[in-house]
Amino acid sequence: MEGQISVPAGRGGTRRDGPRVVALGGGHGLYASLSALRGVSGELTAVVTVADDGGSSGRLRRELGVLPPGDLRMALAALCGDDEWGGTWSEVVQHRFRSEGDLHGHAVGNLLIVALWELLGDPVAGLDWVGRLLKAHGRVLPMASVPLDIVARVELDGNISTVRGQVACALTPGRVQSVSLVPEDPPARPEAIAAVREADWVVFGPGSWFTSVLPHLMVPELARALHETRARRLVTLNLAPQPGETDDFSPQQHLEVLRQHAPDLSVDVVLADTGVVDDRDALEKAAAALGGRLVMADVAASDGSPRHDPRRLASVLDEIFLQKR
Repeated sequence: MEGQISVPAGRGGTRRDGPRVVALGGGHGLYASLSALRGVSGELTAVVTVADDGGSSGRLRRELGVLPPGDLRMALAALCGDDEWGGTWSEVVQHRFRSEGDLHGHAVGNLLIVALWELLGDPVAGLDWVGRLLKAHGRVLPMASVPLDIVARVELDGNISTVRGQVACALTPGRVQSVSLVPEDPPARPEAIAAVREADWVVFGPGSWFTSVLPHLMVPELARALHETRARRLVTLNLAPQPGETDDFSPQQHLEVLRQHAPDLSVDVVLADTGVVDDRDALEKAAAALGGRLVMADVAASDGSPRHDPRRLASVLDEIFLQKR
C-alpha cells in the first residue's frame, strides 16, 4: 500500500458510560459479538479460546509451539474502528498470502502476533501491542497460557468414538455429545480472570458451541471466575447449527448442552433471533432452567445469511444493558 494513511477522527469506539463487558468465544461468532459490543460497552475485553489446530494457526502452533493466533487475530480485527485507519489495518491483519511457497495461507496478523510474542516473551504484551497499532476499541486476551486440544465424544449410528483436535471435532461425521480439554487443568491467564471478576456483563456466544464457547467453562480457574463473578451473564444464541458440531440442534438444545457442561452456572438473559425460533415455549423453559429470561429480537443480517448484523445486535444489547428489554 503506497503513501501514508491519514488518521481521521475515529468512529465506532467504546461508549464512556457503557458497562464493562467480557465477551467469550472465538472465530466468526466472537467477531460478530465484538463488532456489536465495541460501540455499546465502556470497557470491552475479549477472552478467546486457544485450541485451533488448523490452517495458518495450526502450522504456527506446531512449528513454533505458540498459542494458535488466528482467533486472537480475528478478535483484534473486529475491534478496529470504522475510520480509514481501522478499516485499513483490519484488512491488513486479515490478509492471507497466496503463493506456491511456504507462506501460502498464512494471515499477516498471525505472523505479526507471533513475531511480537517471540520478541517480548509474553502473549498478553504482544496482543496489547497489536491492539495499540490497530487502535483497537478493547482488549484481547487468551483464555489459557498454553495451547489446548479439544477432545470430543461423537455419536454416529449408535456408536461412540473419541476424536482429538478442533478440526477433527468439526469434520468427524456424527453428533458431538460432549467435549473436554487436554491438558485437563490448563493455567488460565490471570488477566482474563481479573476481567471476568471486574465485569458488569459476561457474554457467551455466538460461535461454534463445542469448540469456541464451552471450552471457557473447562479451564478451572476461569470457570470459577465465571461462576463467582458478580457480572450478569448473557447468552447470544447462534442463527444456525454448526456443521459437524451441532447439526440439527434446536436453539433450546444449545442451552441444554451448556447446562450439561456447567450445571451450576446461572444465566440472566438468553438472546435469540426471532426468525430461528420455532418453539418459543421450549426455549423459554430452557432459559428458565438456567435461571434466565428469554429476549427475542431481529438481530440477523437482512440478506438472509446466518450471521448477526452488528448494528441490530448492538442496538438490542444496548437495550438489555440499560434494562429496557
